[in-house]
Amino acid sequence: MDMSFANQALASEYVVKHRAELEKKVYRVPREIDQEIARLKLASMGVRIDTLTDEQRKYLASWEMGT
Repeated sequence: MDMSFANQALASEYVVKHRAELEKKVYRVPREIDQEIARLKLASMGVRIDTLTDEQRKYLASWEMGT
């Protein structure tokens, strides 16, 4: 539940800060918010994760490599 509440709070803050540029419709929570909440949760649990290199990101985003 803590992650859900954090998601709601940060999404609400995002809407307030960007209200002038947002249309009146349903939006997904921005990826950056989800990632930050996940990072903070893992850090609070003492879990460390590696970050992807540019080469790894390119590979994961490609249907041409490795398939």
